[in-house]
Amino acid sequence: MSKAATKKPVVGVDLGATKVLAGVVDADHRILATAKRATKGGQGVDAVVERLAKTVRDAVKQADLSLDDIAGVCSAAPGALNPDDGIVRFAPNMEGWENIPFAHLLSEQLSGVPVFIENDGNLGALGELTLGVARDVKNMVGIFVGTGIGGGIVLDGKVWRGSHMTAGEIGHMVVLADGPVCGCGKRGCLESVSSRTAIERDIRLGLRAGRESMMAEWLQREGRDRITSGVLAEAYEKRDPLVYEVISRSQHYLGIFIGSVFNFIDPDMIVIGGGVAEALGEAYVEPVRAVAYQYAMNRRDARTAPIVLAELGDNAVLLGAAVYARQRLG
Repeated sequence: MSKAATKKPVVGVDLGATKVLAGVVDADHRILATAKRATKGGQGVDAVVERLAKTVRDAVKQADLSLDDIAGVCSAAPGALNPDDGIVRFAPNMEGWENIPFAHLLSEQLSGVPVFIENDGNLGALGELTLGVARDVKNMVGIFVGTGIGGGIVLDGKVWRGSHMTAGEIGHMVVLADGPVCGCGKRGCLESVSSRTAIERDIRLGLRAGRESMMAEWLQREGRDRITSGVLAEAYEKRDPLVYEVISRSQHYLGIFIGSVFNFIDPDMIVIGGGVAEALGEAYVEPVRAVAYQYAMNRRDARTAPIVLAELGDNAVLLGAAVYARQRLG
């Protein structure tokens, strides 16, 4: 990449099961403009790629730029993928996403702008490692709790992708044998008990069983089919009995998992991010922290490894994608 090209902005994209967030980022990692859309994954691959391309174009327009001014684009993608070939092998929460040439399809929609892809959890970890709370850390695990649960592993200052580029799929680590069915088809995955989707499922089951909760009135009043992280945070803060019980259970299983991470990887830091963690803040992390240290074999040393809230919030994946785009362009 030429010196002139290195100064060009790039676009980072956070593609999740519910939203697409695109941001134009300059060479100093400043976000110049953003745009956002619903993912609508049920409409199929082509429709999602088209919506993603429109979101990128909207962000570029908001920054008073054109696609000619953009050096490259990096989009997150959930699930197993091959970043070198730009192929999504399997995305458990996106219907029909198997062996999709995602980078090629998006580049075509963006008039040939170079497009790179990487796992969303890896990008979130890369963002926090490069620009966020883990800037001075060599060994770190990032956990991002949203619609699903993504993760990224950093060893010796580098994102660890594994032999088949699928390391860090922590949402699909089994923590409850014979537990609820996960989007990947297995039972008892962390995602099936601790994600926002799992929390919402268990709240609805409680309401159907006749449990009292402010959520019943909220759902009726708002007429919505999805419980947002913000509403969960409000109910949790007010100690709504059903919501507090369900979220506490999800925190417990996440804490058990993190205790196992301490025993397996012995990291310097655990970073917890994603929409649920961001909405609830430290009130979400503290109970997780208590359980995690309890399940760590070497409790004394584990307590020297902080479990902290992500610093970049909703922009962690977006900024990580921008960093990765520059790495690939370079």
